Amino acid sequence: MPTLYDKVWADHLVGERADGQSMLYIDLQLLHEVTSPQAFEGLALTGRRPWRIDANLATPDHNVPTDRRDQGLGGIADPIALEQVVTLDQNCRTWGIQQFDILDQRQGIVHVVGPEQGATLPGMTVVCGDSHTSTHGAFACLAQGIGTSEVEHVLATQCLVQRKAKNYRVLVENALNPGVYAKDLILYLIGQIGTAGATGHTIEYMGPAIRALSMEARMTICNMAIEAGARAGMVAVDDTTLEYVHGRPFAPVGALWDQAETWWRGLVSDPDANFDAGITIDAAMIEPQVSWGTSPEMVAGIGGTTPNPARQSGSLADGTRRALEYMGLAADQPITDIRLDRIFIGSCTNSRIEDLRAAASVVRGRKVARSVRQALVVPGSGLVKAQAEREGLADIFIDAGFEWRSAGCSMCLAMNPDRLLPGEHCASTSNRNFEGRQGHGGRTHLVSPAMAAAAAIAGHFVDVRDWV
Repeated sequence: MPTLYDKVWADHLVGERADGQSMLYIDLQLLHEVTSPQAFEGLALTGRRPWRIDANLATPDHNVPTDRRDQGLGGIADPIALEQVVTLDQNCRTWGIQQFDILDQRQGIVHVVGPEQGATLPGMTVVCGDSHTSTHGAFACLAQGIGTSEVEHVLATQCLVQRKAKNYRVLVENALNPGVYAKDLILYLIGQIGTAGATGHTIEYMGPAIRALSMEARMTICNMAIEAGARAGMVAVDDTTLEYVHGRPFAPVGALWDQAETWWRGLVSDPDANFDAGITIDAAMIEPQVSWGTSPEMVAGIGGTTPNPARQSGSLADGTRRALEYMGLAADQPITDIRLDRIFIGSCTNSRIEDLRAAASVVRGRKVARSVRQALVVPGSGLVKAQAEREGLADIFIDAGFEWRSAGCSMCLAMNPDRLLPGEHCASTSNRNFEGRQGHGGRTHLVSPAMAAAAAIAGHFVDVRDWV
């Protein structure tokens, strides 16, 4: 019997080829300034045009500065970044594609904006020229990152050619303990199966611990399915899904909503659905996680230590040795001994209002440690920023010594002014800790928003369960 992935795939299958490749219809393409300019140029060179204008939604996010927002385009100092943002503006105006530009309050990280607006709806196929498009799988969508040539192909045809993946089940039993969050769950999973553990598969997250998660938390675990090697991550539809979507600007209303809800409730795997691989996790056994190395699979619980390559062998020992050297850490070093220079709370993984509330609950009434050079809070969209300000969260961060910024990808990746200096350690709520990801020579430690907030106050990693 079919899985959730099988059902969404079948609903969008246009045709199959003898070589095993298939053509899928795409319901929604999200566009940003980095991977769309070449795609639009390709259309122009071949005399083509976007086939379905209203199936595209755009916003700049990677390159926009998160300060000086009132200056608009004038606040972008880097000429290449400016050219990309201006080009997105021009292409959207030329073709009539809806865009939330740099001065629009709805602007933000594309994977925050889509769900926030209700443009992401259950059962859709969603693509974007960004690997973390898997975020939208929280809505039972088949959501995938694609390359620039594929962005062009979807613009021109509203279809995508690819090979069907296998099914991978992540069954999460019991419940997460207080002070342990969705980010800890996904880091723990990646630590268990590795960054290639689900290669060639689409993950479906299932079980009571998943059902108990909010939509924002589900977006976090789907966001990092790609770091587990999967093509996409998905969560079945339930009341939590529908309550989140209902009433959002792009969502259907009236009789259309009633029809859609009836269909959406069928977006679950059949009870006897067949999965090709999987893992079962006890959520109650997970403690707050911290990445210590240069890959998301290099993680440890807050009560643990870095590994010792002397007790490993072969390529594993070599990889550990190189990672420890790059990160400036010693073997068997307690995670709580890692001191931080920078703190970054933001990114498409953890920049929604729920994430900011969790961080603010830790920060309230405290001050950033003097040893921390910079602590940034970057909301995922202008609407998240406004809501956080209405709730008083921004004041909590500012009073504690954090910098309160405007929406954008910011220090998640070194494509804008927010970046690490060589040798700096950063507690980051983003999704990748590769060498140089946040800046040349920068050292990234992936954590939950609450863990990042506690580290900002202490100046080193601490067990946030003692703080909440």
